[in-house]
Amino acid sequence: MCRLLRHTDFLESGGLCQKNDDLCWRAYFVTILGCVVFSLTSTRFESFAVTVSEQPIPLRLKPTRQFPFLARHPWVHAHALAEDGRDLECGQVVDLLDHDGNWIARGILNPASRLRIRLYVFDSAIAIDETLWAERIDAAVRRRRMTVPHDAQTAERLVFSESDLISGLIVDRYADCLGVQFTSGALLRWRDSILDYLQKSLGARSIVARMDPRTAKHEGVEEIETCLGDVISEPVLYRQNDLDLVVDLQSGQKTGGFLDQRCNHQAVARYLRGRRVLDVCCYTGGFGLVAAKQGAAEVLGIDSSQAAIDAAAAASERNGLNSIGFQKGDCFDMLKKFAQEGREFDAVILDPPRFAGSRHQIDSALRAYGRLNSLALDMLPPGGILVTCSCSGRVSRADFLNMLLDVGRRRRRDMVVMENRGPSPDHPVAISCPESDYLKCLIVEIR
Repeated sequence: MCRLLRHTDFLESGGLCQKNDDLCWRAYFVTILGCVVFSLTSTRFESFAVTVSEQPIPLRLKPTRQFPFLARHPWVHAHALAEDGRDLECGQVVDLLDHDGNWIARGILNPASRLRIRLYVFDSAIAIDETLWAERIDAAVRRRRMTVPHDAQTAERLVFSESDLISGLIVDRYADCLGVQFTSGALLRWRDSILDYLQKSLGARSIVARMDPRTAKHEGVEEIETCLGDVISEPVLYRQNDLDLVVDLQSGQKTGGFLDQRCNHQAVARYLRGRRVLDVCCYTGGFGLVAAKQGAAEVLGIDSSQAAIDAAAAASERNGLNSIGFQKGDCFDMLKKFAQEGREFDAVILDPPRFAGSRHQIDSALRAYGRLNSLALDMLPPGGILVTCSCSGRVSRADFLNMLLDVGRRRRRDMVVMENRGPSPDHPVAISCPESDYLKCLIVEIR
């Protein structure tokens, strides 16, 4: 196969290019691995794209940029690369080298994404191919079986991207169906083989795979939604926290529902028996439904999505819960309105969507969390319970706690953290990727 030509090929060859007022042109003839390429180039050294090479292509880092990857962080952004690979095809396997040419890791590249390379192996003897994905999927499933046996009626996350060493792939199981989310455009090169293996190894009745429009835009690919196996014409029924629930794999968020909070739903409910509860950003009712099931006196759920509110109301009816109701509205507007009306609750649950998608949004996210928690405190009496969550991986647990400390100082309220929780065990954390420790769930008594 022919190695792609980049401007560094000319710089390293020692060739000279005389500059003039406009452009200078030079003919070059390069033979690499038996492939002859002849072309003309300007001083900008325009790239030439060919098909994906079966052999890994080496790309070098800028000086001193190797340290995160020596620690096995899987994300290589374009600005860290001396050779940025923009002339390569999406899905090309690459070898990451430090600036001196020493081998560090192997990954796959997407020239359209700022997250240019995702790393998967740190042993040069290991190939990136269908066998690797199968082995990683099997290992992820075995990891779940360490804590809980398989239950065909429940739901669980089977593959969690970086935490299971398959960056860009999320697999959730709802009873006998799978919801699959691709977040890496480069990984789509193996989409069919991954889906086939999931169906073969897990015996899924149906698999719904997608890449949502926002992710597709960032990855520079077309959004996808495909179904393997039986066509699902109605929501899938599953059992969770003693509730009969359904998930719409065709049009639900991400892979359908939010499984990372399910253990927190159960833990929080213990604090809410006999209390009046406000569940803010309730989506399809997670916290509120379990609280009502386990004895909360009254629950009001709020969400900005009418579809989510309708699904939550249907779930409460399906499970015969009469102490819970739902209302459509913006979380900030509704909290401000309730505070102005002098309404009071014994417990407030805050589970907003992600506020920080990048490190540049951390400060604005912390301000938004501060405002939301301040509004919640205004409606809680002494002895009230605040359940406050963040699913922004860029916001550290320390930053989130400091935000809460500042809220208490400004509102002149004491807070006692009863539990400082994370996601369910099927959402493990990769120690080399701190961003995988994304979910914070604090149960706090307010004085």
